[in-house]
Amino acid sequence: MEPAAQEKRGFFSKIPGKLKWLIVALVFNNIAIGYLLVYLTGFFPELNISAGIVGLLLGLEGAMVLLSIPLGIFSDRKGRKKLLLIGSALVPPPIIMIALFTLNIALLVVAAIILGIAESAALSTWNAIIADQTNLENRDVAFSLSFILGNGGVAFGFLLPTFIPAIQSLTGLDSITVHRDLLVLVGLVSAITPVWLLQILKGYKETLNPTKLIRGKNFPILLKFSGINSLIGLGAGFIIPLIPTWLFLKFGTPDTFSGPLLSLSNLTIALAAIGSPRLSSKFGLLKAIVATQGFSTVFMLSLAFVPDVRLAGGLYIIRAALMNMAGPLGDSYLMGIMSQDERGLASAINTVVWRIPNSITTVIGGLILATGRFDIPFYLATIFYAISITLFYTQFKNIRPQS
Repeated sequence: MEPAAQEKRGFFSKIPGKLKWLIVALVFNNIAIGYLLVYLTGFFPELNISAGIVGLLLGLEGAMVLLSIPLGIFSDRKGRKKLLLIGSALVPPPIIMIALFTLNIALLVVAAIILGIAESAALSTWNAIIADQTNLENRDVAFSLSFILGNGGVAFGFLLPTFIPAIQSLTGLDSITVHRDLLVLVGLVSAITPVWLLQILKGYKETLNPTKLIRGKNFPILLKFSGINSLIGLGAGFIIPLIPTWLFLKFGTPDTFSGPLLSLSNLTIALAAIGSPRLSSKFGLLKAIVATQGFSTVFMLSLAFVPDVRLAGGLYIIRAALMNMAGPLGDSYLMGIMSQDERGLASAINTVVWRIPNSITTVIGGLILATGRFDIPFYLATIFYAISITLFYTQFKNIRPQS
């Protein structure tokens, strides 16, 4: 097909059809995760569950991504399909557990661990599956579509608390009951994802590499990339997962405010990501990543001084949109500098090195917020963002994706 004809069909027409359906199928998992995050970070504080407990649960889930390293090796050697199915199937049970046992801390810990295992299975496979089915011409676009629909699903989940007052008015049920029942409902809805994936993946053929455990050809580059990227995760952990908690503690805003705010933020992120491949094609992949992350850091710092909740919401939305425009580009860049039989492990290692520091600092961030110091997490995040962005540009400015 000629380029002009393809452009008329749309920017995303370059993506293989099966891959598009795989991306769509994950939306139901993402809706459930979106509402769950608001439930944990926005609704829990309303139940007088401390910010420290919220940080602990998020930290435990993140810590479980250590499993993605052996799972990434497995996916490179034995295939990615089964792991992706298992990961998506593990999402509904812990969500329903959290709904039914909201005040049982021990069971909440178990649920967080199961969610962490589910995330590990997905993270060790998903980026590699996208990379395996694309090339340098269409990879940025494919990662952008995945990012757009993923954030769109999460945004819808974030938006659900908006309807809770109306549901209470119509049914006469109390807030706790409506929150809990809605979480059970989205948990059940998330079961659509593994069922649909099973149908899509029936004819999916994979190239397996069973003879070698780790080839390691690009391992030094991977470690450098992941180490620098981990500084972003470390900085973000102090406050980004705890934004609804921060809004509640500083401004007294319930999840009926923070949920829609996060929803609008994620929708803005999704729309902004449409421009990611265009930025990449115009300025180059690395410069596009550095520029969007750099501007985002300025807005991150401004949140430490904000006096008004509406201004805080606006600044946060801009920060999130800019920062996350770099997300699909970073994934595409990493997959492009790794060979096919290293991508599952590369995705896993990059995730682990990002999430472990992020999980630790989320616990610390929750404890800091509990003391009433609402500015310190933003200062810490800004420092680590600035260091990471500077190192990434200086260390990778001469390294280009090859495949």
